[in-house]
Amino acid sequence: MAEQNQNQDMQKPHKRRVRYKGTHPRTFEEKYKEREPEKYAETIEKVISKGSTPAGMHLSICVDEILEFLQIQPGQRGLDATLGYGGHSRRMLEKLEGSGHLYGLDVDPIEIVKTTARLREKGFGEEILTVRQMNFAEIDLLSEEVGKFDFVLADLGVSSMQIDNPERGFTYKAEGPLDLRLDPEKGVSAADRLKEVTREELTGMLAENSDEPYAEEIAREVLKRNRKKEYIRTTTQFKEAIETALGFLPEEERKEAVVKSCKRCFQALRIDVNSEFEVLYSFLEKLPGVMAPGGRAAILTFHSGEDRLVKHYFKEGKKAGLYQEISEEVIRPSAEECQRNPRARSTKMRWAIRAQE
Repeated sequence: MAEQNQNQDMQKPHKRRVRYKGTHPRTFEEKYKEREPEKYAETIEKVISKGSTPAGMHLSICVDEILEFLQIQPGQRGLDATLGYGGHSRRMLEKLEGSGHLYGLDVDPIEIVKTTARLREKGFGEEILTVRQMNFAEIDLLSEEVGKFDFVLADLGVSSMQIDNPERGFTYKAEGPLDLRLDPEKGVSAADRLKEVTREELTGMLAENSDEPYAEEIAREVLKRNRKKEYIRTTTQFKEAIETALGFLPEEERKEAVVKSCKRCFQALRIDVNSEFEVLYSFLEKLPGVMAPGGRAAILTFHSGEDRLVKHYFKEGKKAGLYQEISEEVIRPSAEECQRNPRARSTKMRWAIRAQE
């Protein structure tokens, strides 16, 4: 039997790694070294030092600023409401020094498995870290089960692992299915959403979710394709529709305008598909109720719509006596961090301290 298994193994064809043209890999699939940071640390550092984010990896933002504010002490109970790659969680766990507990939440069924394994390998077992696949709008349900939190972090940005992987459909820079769902197992994809949307609805979505100045023109082009049954199914097709819609602009302005509109439109569609504003409303309403007296909460936002909401809820919470103190001004990442990680440039951090009861 053993000899038979050995013969079968010998017959299996050897699968070669994807080869790439030139001296550097270009596509996500070719960047195997960047997707194995523990094995290729030197490559990772080279990529980061050039101001890029390694493929399949996420660089946590404002880590020092967050830790300085949260003032985590051993024995405390904390919540990372948006686990992502786990970089913030790892540093918060280190501050607990083996005593206390951290709960990490994420809706992404793909990345949560990888991140949990990554943190377990670092020595953070179930006795100090609990990971749940759940939406952070449900923090009240978690708190009812485990108690109130001494510190809470919510990083509202989409992780680089999701952005960089063409199969997730988050970027206009690579061909892939136009999906944009944080949890691809639930809801409808962005492509299906565009197929059924009305012109007025799409115009409002682009304008309200990302302040798109050419919302009407882009909506008109998308609906024109729908009428011809030339439905947009891929990231490239959505980008092409945006390019066509902006064809009336002078040639010297068009290229830059298309790039900016692509960023805004992908963002607007992602927000809609994942009901991000509705989820954030729910989280911010429930946040004071899950915080222990004197508990601290920090939130990172990445576009003006999110920041306005956080600012509003913190202000109203202070007026109502729920928070004893809130940040009056936003905290931004340092120039050095932005140079090392350009994706940090749009980040704004706000914080609040729960009132003593």
